[in-house]
Amino acid sequence: MSAKIINRGRGPEIEGTRITVYDVLDYARQGWHRDRIAALFRLSSRDIQAALDYIDQHQDEVTANYQSLRARQENYPYTPDIAAKIAASRQRAQARLAALKSSRLGEQEEPYDGQHHG
Repeated sequence: MSAKIINRGRGPEIEGTRITVYDVLDYARQGWHRDRIAALFRLSSRDIQAALDYIDQHQDEVTANYQSLRARQENYPYTPDIAAKIAASRQRAQARLAALKSSRLGEQEEPYDGQHHG
């Protein structure tokens, strides 16, 4: 059975799922390998490859629709309490990301002295 891209009104998606080509595009743009994206969504590599092929074959349309979706998402008029929760969540995520980057840099800076430290 081959993977297929269909459109049920939400935009092009992988048949039998609710995963759109835009979901796949987010990760592909970050350089994720097809198999890693497949593992994330618990789909086959064939499913993800079908989405990637669709993106390649319809690049202008997909890009325009993707930008429209992102703009709508970024400009959505949330109520003040929801907007505050989103802002707080983003701040926490940025802090975690900064801490991860900092700890990884710290690990890289320690020179290897040839001795086992365990």
